[in-house]
Amino acid sequence: MKLLDNYFKLSEHKTNVKTEVIAGITTFLTMAYIIFVNPSILSEAGMDYGAVFVATCLAAAIGCFVMGLWANYPIAQAPGMGLNAFFTYGVVLGMGYTWEAALGAVFFSGLTFFLLSIFKIREWIINSIPMTLRLGIAAGIGLFLAMIALKNAGIVVANPATYVSLGDLSQPPAIYALLGFFVITALSYLRVTGAVMIGILGVTVIAMVLGHNEYGGLMSMPPSIAPTFMAMDLMGALDVAMLSVIFAFLFVDLFDTSGTLVGVAHRGKLLDKDGKLPRLGRAMMADSTASMAGAALGTSTTTSYIESTAGIASGGRTGLTAVVVGGMFLISLFFAPLAGSIPAYATAGALLYVAVLMAGSLAHANWEDPTDAAPVLIAALAMPLTFSIAEGIALGFISYVAIKTLSGRFADLNPAVVILALLFAARYLFLV
Repeated sequence: MKLLDNYFKLSEHKTNVKTEVIAGITTFLTMAYIIFVNPSILSEAGMDYGAVFVATCLAAAIGCFVMGLWANYPIAQAPGMGLNAFFTYGVVLGMGYTWEAALGAVFFSGLTFFLLSIFKIREWIINSIPMTLRLGIAAGIGLFLAMIALKNAGIVVANPATYVSLGDLSQPPAIYALLGFFVITALSYLRVTGAVMIGILGVTVIAMVLGHNEYGGLMSMPPSIAPTFMAMDLMGALDVAMLSVIFAFLFVDLFDTSGTLVGVAHRGKLLDKDGKLPRLGRAMMADSTASMAGAALGTSTTTSYIESTAGIASGGRTGLTAVVVGGMFLISLFFAPLAGSIPAYATAGALLYVAVLMAGSLAHANWEDPTDAAPVLIAALAMPLTFSIAEGIALGFISYVAIKTLSGRFADLNPAVVILALLFAARYLFLV
């Protein structure tokens, strides 16, 4: 106990081992849905379900251990929602790249993130991107997830005349997905710990009882990770058209991580007297290291989870909380049969709920100023309608710079935004 106290500075943060363990378990329960959802999404890209399950648990554990042991923050990490969907539906199924090349893009984005953290360029980039674009991109990812959830559940289907239309809501997948969404939303409102996981498992059990799903077992030795381990295609990721994909992975991870770190630190009163986060560089490098490790293992971008606030609310204040979360992910390796029993419609409700949380950023947009509102809407709508986070980011940047320039609002522009907008425009004009 004294060793843990000295290493994590428990007394200094006015906490103890028991509190940190409870906080870690709480955080894990709120984000454990990723061990079911991530393999379900990435397997649609042609990846081996069992291998992705193992890669998900290991990447999350590595991220949590590095964050906890090196940065000493109670912030958990795992493959991020939104980016895993972009990996499958945008890069592999949409753009036609192999999942091996997509893993290569994830690795390069993590490497770039790591270098930006070492050379302390990250603050300049973060401060250069207008809040308007950040809000639009966050909301767009939420709408993108919502579209995928509705599609997977058969609630929204293709229509040759109208592109999309309402599916058959009397079918079991649609009913179960909606039931899961309703339950998760209600439990979250009631502040029930692990609401998302309860919703997923509850729908799965009901489907089994009614004969709509098969029970694959509870525990076993972990599946082989060989099908995805070190399978990333680094040369394939260097294709010119893949640069926008690498940028999308990098951009979303950078702002998702920075926003989560500051938000969680503020909630836990971990900011210094100047309102800054001590050891920010270490936290950022922990995130980027986990992304590179995850790509090597066989999963999409690993990022910091806002669900860490659940552990903060339970008293977690140090890296010991994150270490406990990492340990829980390692224990999860032995529950592969359970993960394999989770049907797509059971995770659809969870995706839809996460979409609700992310789309909430629209409430903070300045709708009174059309030069701000228009880029927000374009970025947000472009992602689900093009089925690509990268296209949403690109169109958001282009519209922002074009509208601000034509409106004479040059003071709202900065070199970084203008350069990025021009690069995106050049890509559409000359490379696509």
